Amino acid sequence: MSNYLLSNEELTMRLKEVGELRYHDKHPYHIRMHEGKLSPEQLRAWVANRFYYQKNIPVKDAIILSKLPTKEDRRQWIQRIMDHDGTAEHEGGIEAWIRLGEAVGIPREEMLDERHVLPAVRFAVDAYVNFCRHKPWLEAVASSLTELFAPILISHRIAVFERLYPWIRPEGLEYFKARLHQAPRDADHGLELVLRECRDRRDQDQAIAALHFKCDVLWAILDALSLAYPDAENGR
Repeated sequence: MSNYLLSNEELTMRLKEVGELRYHDKHPYHIRMHEGKLSPEQLRAWVANRFYYQKNIPVKDAIILSKLPTKEDRRQWIQRIMDHDGTAEHEGGIEAWIRLGEAVGIPREEMLDERHVLPAVRFAVDAYVNFCRHKPWLEAVASSLTELFAPILISHRIAVFERLYPWIRPEGLEYFKARLHQAPRDADHGLELVLRECRDRRDQDQAIAALHFKCDVLWAILDALSLAYPDAENGR
């Protein structure tokens, strides 16, 4: 491990390099999805399994919230929980994802009882929550910086679903539309915290490693789906 302290620009570049190499948009299952090559069964499997990740986002954010050192940071971070859990006035991302499930043909009760969630997906998501629970808050925040890579991917996903999967009812895409403005805001705040609080090269390397771990979690989810729902075109 080098003792050279990266500048904010260099650290930001190193974090973005993790996404360029390992973000889950490069996984074969994800590539097939964006090429319109997933069967309805495969796409439903992705939606049902990803729901277990979605429902745990506010859980990990509540864990991080409890560790943040200032009220100003907590006031900003709490918005993430409201975005997913919703408020008295507005439904949140969890409800929107359930409606995505209904739009692809998964009954609400099957989403909620998690009957389609693969053991490996559950293990990967639980590992992410436990990472945020047991690691210092700076590493937990850094692990959330996959949001740096999300807006472009989400924008592309909306267009892909509308064009290549016309059987999906359009109201199911509201989750992605909301994330177009939520994800950049969250990424900016998370990056601000990481750049502010990384005091030495050890902190910086741990932040980079945390983001790599999060990318591995997302990759593992797609690995599990690839094994359970093989691509018939490739004879698997």
